[in-house]
Amino acid sequence: MVTRPHGRPNVAGGLAGFAWLLVVLVPVYYVVITSLRDQEGFFSSNPLVPPSEPTLDSYRLVLENDFLRYLANSVVVTLATVVITVAVSLLAAYYVVRADSRLSRLTYRSFLLGLAIPLQATIIPVYYLITQARLYDTLLAIILPSAAFAIPLTVIILANFLRDVPSELFESMRLDGAGHWRMVWSLVLPLVRPAVVTVAVYDALQVWNGFLFPLILTQSPDQRVLPLALWSFQGQFTVNIPAVLAAVVLSTLPVLALYVLGRRQLVSGLTAGFGR
Repeated sequence: MVTRPHGRPNVAGGLAGFAWLLVVLVPVYYVVITSLRDQEGFFSSNPLVPPSEPTLDSYRLVLENDFLRYLANSVVVTLATVVITVAVSLLAAYYVVRADSRLSRLTYRSFLLGLAIPLQATIIPVYYLITQARLYDTLLAIILPSAAFAIPLTVIILANFLRDVPSELFESMRLDGAGHWRMVWSLVLPLVRPAVVTVAVYDALQVWNGFLFPLILTQSPDQRVLPLALWSFQGQFTVNIPAVLAAVVLSTLPVLALYVLGRRQLVSGLTAGFGR
């Protein structure tokens, strides 16, 4: 039960928290138990009652329809985008914070301007650039624009963390003969690791769930990623709802694993700075 500062229980807050927990868990519960039904059982049984004879036929059907290929494409696109985004953003944030020049301030304002440009408004120019570069219907057609739109916010977050690093540490390394690359690798990266993990997880989620770029910039099934595959499964399986939801469950497992592996660094990055 939630308690107030003077020790009395906050009944209303506890009930509201429990209600919100139900709002979150009930859809997840429904998706999981429905994916364990067969197609006939979906139409004849109570949707909130667990199936008496759970089956993995829906998962088998999804895996037999090139799901692993779509999963591999999504993993490649997400990893490549996150690596490019974090590497470029960390170096850009280091320059913005440490240069302290007119050009660095103009660069930072340019990244701020990038936040004001909606992705949907640029899809036609992006499509034109991708086709002129002969990258249409390739995974690079998704990776490069996704990284470009993720960099501005990532730079701003990392720059705010870098400003909290004492200047004395940089000066000490400079006196020891360290160059910029050595300071980035040995000083900046270890100190801002929680921020790097936070933006990496955030960017990975955005790319993993991205739909517009894969829809517009790819065409062949060989280049299809999971969000586009789930959309095609809805038409392919038609009324086979358990199979569609089985594909949804399988597509969320990598994201869940990413959160489990990086939850401590993620929470540390999200809460950093509140005590300052």
